[in-house]
Amino acid sequence: VQLQASGGGLVQAGGSLRLSCTASERTFNSFRMAWFRQPPGKEREFVSAISWNGGSTFYDDSVKGRFTISRDNAKNTVYLQMNSLKPEDTAVYYCAANKGTPWSVSSSYSSYDYWGQGTQVTVSS
Repeated sequence: VQLQASGGGLVQAGGSLRLSCTASERTFNSFRMAWFRQPPGKEREFVSAISWNGGSTFYDDSVKGRFTISRDNAKNTVYLQMNSLKPEDTAVYYCAANKGTPWSVSSSYSSYDYWGQGTQVTVSS
């Protein structure tokens, strides 16, 4: 499975961005998906996850109420709508996929088998 993330950029604090991650896999709807991020000089951290049909979602407390994860299985794409961005949201954002238990969500890095290349999000103060 190849994952292609896009949509990153430079935005001022309080602004919005929408990230997209498109998968090469035709059976995209059998994968659970997630977004992680890696701030400068820090470890990769969980942001949000979504089950195969979007019925379950999960967010890290740091983004809850500001970010929304969604997916369009017809387009093999998962999205991350990011509103009210803060400088501390600055990071490389990665999408990830796992086929093991698609009906559930997971915040664990080790749960995901496939990773996109990352897209840079920079929030200026």
